[in-house]
Amino acid sequence: MLYHAIVEDFPVLPALDPPWVIIFVVLFAGCALLTRRRPGFGAAALLAITPFAGAHAIWGTTITGPKVALLGVIVGLSGTAGVWKPLVRKPVLVLVLALGAVAIANLLTLPVAAHRVEVVRETLKWVEYLALFCTVVIAYAADPAANTVRLALFVSILVAAASALSEIFTGAHSGMWIGNAAVPRLAGVLEGPNQLGGYLEAAIAAVAAWQMRRPGRFGLLLLLLCGATLALTFSRAAAVCVLVIVAIYALVERRAVVRLWPLACGLAGGYACALGWAESARAAPAGMFERESDVNAAISGGLGNRSELWRAAWFFFVHHPLLGIGAGNYQFELAQAGVPGVRTQANSWYLQAAAEGGIVLLAATLTWILTTLRALLDRVRASPWALAAFAATCAFALHGFFDDLVFYPKVAEAWIALVALGVADPIARRAIIDRP
Repeated sequence: MLYHAIVEDFPVLPALDPPWVIIFVVLFAGCALLTRRRPGFGAAALLAITPFAGAHAIWGTTITGPKVALLGVIVGLSGTAGVWKPLVRKPVLVLVLALGAVAIANLLTLPVAAHRVEVVRETLKWVEYLALFCTVVIAYAADPAANTVRLALFVSILVAAASALSEIFTGAHSGMWIGNAAVPRLAGVLEGPNQLGGYLEAAIAAVAAWQMRRPGRFGLLLLLLCGATLALTFSRAAAVCVLVIVAIYALVERRAVVRLWPLACGLAGGYACALGWAESARAAPAGMFERESDVNAAISGGLGNRSELWRAAWFFFVHHPLLGIGAGNYQFELAQAGVPGVRTQANSWYLQAAAEGGIVLLAATLTWILTTLRALLDRVRASPWALAAFAATCAFALHGFFDDLVFYPKVAEAWIALVALGVADPIARRAIIDRP
C-alpha cells in the first residue's frame, strides 16, 4: 500500500511579517464585528479557529489566530450591557474560580523557579484558557446559536482531519517503524500525533453527542473520518479514551449509541490501512504499537521515554513537594534529574503538575477536573453540549495519566470550549423559557 515517506524537517517559528499583520488585523476586526452583530457568531468563531494557530514570533512571545480571535470576540461583547451576568451564576462561578486557581497556582511558583520567564508564560497560558472559558460562556448564554456553533465546529474538525489524512500522500513529520519501513503517524495542523489524538477525543465527543441526539449525514461523515484519522495517529491512550467516551454514551443513551457505527468503521478502516502497511513491509503488526518503533524517538534524543520522564518528575516532586521547581521549568531542568539532552514535557498531566507546582498545583489541577465533572454530570441528559463536555473531560482526565494534553493550547482549548458550552447551554435554555 502506498504512502509518502516521513518528512524530516524541523520548522522554525517565523517572525511576524506585514502580510500576517494584515491577516491578524482582519481576523480581529471580523470577530469583533460578528460578535457585535450576534454573540453566538463569536462563540462559533472561537471553536472554528481552535486548531489553526498560524503562530508567529513577536517580542519574545507568540501571536496566534486563536489569541487574536479571542481578543476580537471580547471586544465585540464589551458593548453589550449585562452580558457578563452568567459568570456569577452557579456552576459557572465555581468553574471560573477553580480554573483561576490553577493559573494562580502556576504564578505562585515564581519565587522558586530558575526560569521565571517560563512561569510567566505558563501562567498566561492558563489565563488564556480562563478567558476563553468565560468568553464562550458569555457569548453562548447571550445568544445560543446552537446550529451555527455546531456547524462551525464540525467544519473545523473536518479540515483538521482532512489535513491529517492528506499526510499519507504528502508526508508526515512523525512516523513508526514497521520492519525496515517508516510509515506516517498523522498530525495535520496539530503539533504531533499524540496531540492530534487528544484533539480528536474532544472532537469525537462533540460529534458523537450530536449524532446520537440529532443524526445527520455530516456527523456520519465526520465520525468516519475522525475514526480513520485517530487510528493512524497510533496513539494508544487516545484510542482507549475514545472507547471510554463511547462507553459513557452507551450508559446515557443505550439506544442512540448504535448511531456511532461510522466511528467503528473509521477506526477499522484506519487500522486496516496500517495492517496493509505492515503486510507490505513483511513485519509483525504488533510492532506498530511499541514505543521503540517511534521514528522520532530513534532520531532525536530530545524526546526521552515515559519511564525516565516519569522518574524525573517524581524526583522533582520529592525534592520540592510544596511548590515544585516552577511552572514551565520541567523541560529545562531534566539534566538535574539525570536525564541530560532531553527537552520535553513529563508525558503525564499529574506528574507535570506535581513536579512544577508541587502539592499546590496538583491540588488545583485535581480540583478543576472534579469540579468540572460535578458541574456537567446533572446536565448530560438535557444538553448535547454538556454530554460532550462531560465525556471529553473524563477522556482528558484519563489521558492525563499518560500525557499532558493541556500543555498544548490547541488541544486544551478544544476541550475547555466544550466545557464552556456544556455549562452555558442550560443557562441559555432557562433564559429562553423565562423570557416574556
